[in-house]
Amino acid sequence: MTRPSAAVLDQIDALHRQRVADGIAPSSVWGVFDRDGLVASGGAGDRGDGTAPDADTVYRIASCTKSVTATTLLGLVRDGLLSLDAPVTDFVPAFRSVALPTADSPVPTVRMLLTMSAGFPTDDPWGDRQESISDDELDDVLGAGLLFDSVPGTRFAYSNLGYALLGRVVAVVAGAPFTSVATQRVLRPLGLDDTVFAAADARGHVVTGYRPHGSAWEALTTPGPGAFSPIGGLFSTVRDLARWASWLASAFEGTVPPFSEPAAANAGPLDTAGRRAMQQAMRMVPAESLPGSTRATGYGFGLFVEHDPVVGSIVSHSGGYPGFSAHMRWSVSTGLGVVAFENATQAKVSVAATRAHDLVLADVRSGADTSIAHAPVADAPERVLPETRAAQRAVQRLLADWDDDRAAAICTPNVPLDVPWDRRRAALDAAVAVVGADLRGTPVAEQSSTPTHLRWWLPGEHGRLRVEIRLAPLAAGLVQTLTVRAEPRPV
Repeated sequence: MTRPSAAVLDQIDALHRQRVADGIAPSSVWGVFDRDGLVASGGAGDRGDGTAPDADTVYRIASCTKSVTATTLLGLVRDGLLSLDAPVTDFVPAFRSVALPTADSPVPTVRMLLTMSAGFPTDDPWGDRQESISDDELDDVLGAGLLFDSVPGTRFAYSNLGYALLGRVVAVVAGAPFTSVATQRVLRPLGLDDTVFAAADARGHVVTGYRPHGSAWEALTTPGPGAFSPIGGLFSTVRDLARWASWLASAFEGTVPPFSEPAAANAGPLDTAGRRAMQQAMRMVPAESLPGSTRATGYGFGLFVEHDPVVGSIVSHSGGYPGFSAHMRWSVSTGLGVVAFENATQAKVSVAATRAHDLVLADVRSGADTSIAHAPVADAPERVLPETRAAQRAVQRLLADWDDDRAAAICTPNVPLDVPWDRRRAALDAAVAVVGADLRGTPVAEQSSTPTHLRWWLPGEHGRLRVEIRLAPLAAGLVQTLTVRAEPRPV
């Protein structure tokens, strides 16, 4: 695994120091990790005792907790103790009094709650202040009725109430308080000993949360655990949250060629299949729900999933509580990620963490050939299937010494039906003439977007010849798309 350079780590550290200097928060701490854990970390400002925060300083991580809630519940599903498609009323009888928005509305299911599609309105300001209410008080909320923004199961809307209800589901199924179940089934087995639901249980220094008041910082009290702890009740450290995110990211090891069986796939709180399911976009997130976002985004189980045209899926979650801001994000394809915390209301440390992550990803890709300006695809030819490599060699031989029978043997029947062989030969000859290509030359660059796709460039006196293939979904490894294009050198 390529790790970020010292220069980029210095940039990330300077980014967080500047945020403290600009008065965004009293303190700011960050960490960069890969699939093996924390790679580097740093902190700026005063954590409350005259020293800068470090990787073991304890912050409220707020809604980053939701991924722990989802993992706890999915572990119960894996053990056959409940179904994702069970209605919430099976576990929370008080919900039976809730009037649904239409006569044909389904009762929200566990799956709808997990994917933020139960129809509830977005509720951050209200939900953030409900953490310490009791189960009876939550039942009273349900008994008084709810508003709906959409029919359950039809639309995404970020809902803390939904995850509070999931916590109740966990407690009912496991027969113990949610905080105890999550701690014993998820946190302790993974060695996340500095991740706790009560500040009094923390081993390290716990920072105080603040909100700006004029030119000063006003300290805020921290509520104790309660019915809304599943939405954002955890305290953690950069070191622990990096370990948590690394464990989630490691579920994708061996999922690209060369495929491999993951070690101990079913060990721990959740198997690799369950962790990968968490990191799939189950519900589209409307653009208006993420102002300023430049990537298409969905919501999985307790995690947001963004699509980046270069690196693919980026998984993330932010946390915002009165007095605190947190963010974690990682690239599925590389396993590289960033976590960051600050202790101020609405600090939006996600802005810094996203910038830091972009710097890390750009840095590790800095050795790629950037001289070819085409639609972005990953420079990862080592991940193509062996069948794709074999097809590339066959196409290379075909281009150097064209024969229709040989072409028919390596391509699917649609290829000559789409463009007849004689036209393909004429187009090849014309392209070669334009750039003076050496058809027997060694490729000077390669790119791949999927294991069954490969694009490469052959050298020429006046430019390059671009060759691209895609394989059909057949074990024989036949080419279903073959394109050859001249790319003259700019004059």
